[in-house]
Amino acid sequence: MSAVNIQSAKSRLSELVDLAVSGQDVLIGRRGRAEVRLTSVAPSKPKVRFGVLKGQIHIAPDFDAPLSQAELAAFHGELDRR
Repeated sequence: MSAVNIQSAKSRLSELVDLAVSGQDVLIGRRGRAEVRLTSVAPSKPKVRFGVLKGQIHIAPDFDAPLSQAELAAFHGELDRR
């Protein structure tokens, strides 16, 4: 972590931003006391990549077929009491 005073930060801003982007925090202060920290901004969201799982997922042809009476009863928490 680098520490610089405000006057130095004014004249070396590009260099300090490059340090922050590379992952190093930079402390900027005055009168020997740190006032602010210059850090890089984390990437907002990873890019969506469509088709990554193509050919790896199998959906049964009857996945949307109606449920039987026994499956519906089990789904609704009704026990088969014979």
